[in-house]
Amino acid sequence: MRRSSPSSKQTRRRVLPWAVLLQLGLVVGRRVSELSEKDRSRLAILLRDSRGWPGRLSGREREELRTLIGKLDAVGMGREMLPLLGPGRRGRRRR
Repeated sequence: MRRSSPSSKQTRRRVLPWAVLLQLGLVVGRRVSELSEKDRSRLAILLRDSRGWPGRLSGREREELRTLIGKLDAVGMGREMLPLLGPGRRGRRRR
């Protein structure tokens, strides 16, 4: 059984440069700002009510959340973020 030290989360935060976090935030922010005002407010309500856990939402609300996330184009967002990971991170498969 693997145990994580209490400082492992702190170590991970230090390893990821703040500039990359800022750029990731800008990518996500740009995508969210492209949504209509109605969609943005509904997305905020659903995320706030679920506290980040879709299982806390009703089936209808989960479906609505999926629809709104689909409008964000998560695949395109991932492609946009890929260069931020740096060389050597692309094309690797987990074993």
